[in-house]
Amino acid sequence: MPSLDYERVWWERGHQYVAGIDEAGRGAWAGPVMAAAVILPTDPAVVTHLREVNDSKQLTAKRREALRTEIERWAIAWAVGSASNDEIDALGIVPATRLAMQRAIEGLAIQPTALLIDAVKLPDVLIAQQFFNFADSISLSVAAASILAKTERDRAMQALDAHYVGYEFGRHKGYGTRAHRVALLEHGACPIHRMTFKPLKLPHGQ
Repeated sequence: MPSLDYERVWWERGHQYVAGIDEAGRGAWAGPVMAAAVILPTDPAVVTHLREVNDSKQLTAKRREALRTEIERWAIAWAVGSASNDEIDALGIVPATRLAMQRAIEGLAIQPTALLIDAVKLPDVLIAQQFFNFADSISLSVAAASILAKTERDRAMQALDAHYVGYEFGRHKGYGTRAHRVALLEHGACPIHRMTFKPLKLPHGQ
């Protein structure tokens, strides 16, 4: 389970406010990419209170929502940022993911002095940072961010489902499922599809 080992290294260097950063929706065919930033307290008791927090992919939707409430309760600060499908098409998915992360950081009520990031470097952010693969399974603050990013994006896709009937966005959240592919064959692309992503480049996605 994720721990505060990485956070503790930064705390011992004098960085009281360490933000964990993660994204959700990077590989989807439709909708925004979301990112969250979470600053946890240095109190080791937070590990007990958030002992079930883990990489969002390891949790059910119901459990993620329940844990989100706990994360919001115990975090010193948290925020969510996004980049739209149009920004993804214009910039590319990696720059758009960085943009969403930067927006999440900027949204924090307390600005961090160090960042722990899952797999993405933020070269334009002038804050000390450490990025590594599987950070959402290792760092508690990054795992917390993964849950906030995922639940926020799921809520957004549920809302969009009502506007774009026939695509079942509330079911597959814009990812490349069989149902999504069938919807594209039947209806073509809609305004929230990422036109630079396959299979949107194919004739039925025009």
